Amino acid sequence: MRISTRTRYGIRLMINLARNYNNGYSLLKDVAKSESISEKYFSLIVIPLKSAGFLNAVRGSHGGYRLSKQPSEIKVKDIIETMEGDLCLLDCIKNKSACNRSGNCVSRDLWLGLSNEIVKYLNSLTLEDIINMQDTKNEKLVNNYYI
Repeated sequence: MRISTRTRYGIRLMINLARNYNNGYSLLKDVAKSESISEKYFSLIVIPLKSAGFLNAVRGSHGGYRLSKQPSEIKVKDIIETMEGDLCLLDCIKNKSACNRSGNCVSRDLWLGLSNEIVKYLNSLTLEDIINMQDTKNEKLVNNYYI
């Protein structure tokens, strides 16, 4: 299983907007600059995120993008599924008729277990959790600085 660049950048965009949630709307060019990602690329990424209801957009001089919900209400799993589609590793996991061996296949059980763990983990994380993880990393860096 590979996560696309589009999804990775989508997560970065959402984390950036979550971090700035209380500051109102963010211009896409400012987010692109702070993330070192092309504004043009970001403009393509916001389309599915906006369609899925994760983002609000306002045009004009005080416009930009903002999360439509609190960062604590947006699950990482939902963002990834919006960008990638279903997180199921193999067709036979969701659809037993995809393979004539599905009913008696121990390999299917292995992949089903792994898929379930991936979904469970990603569903346990919100954007707020990711921000807290980053803050903890930053604190460790500051606390490990010696002269």
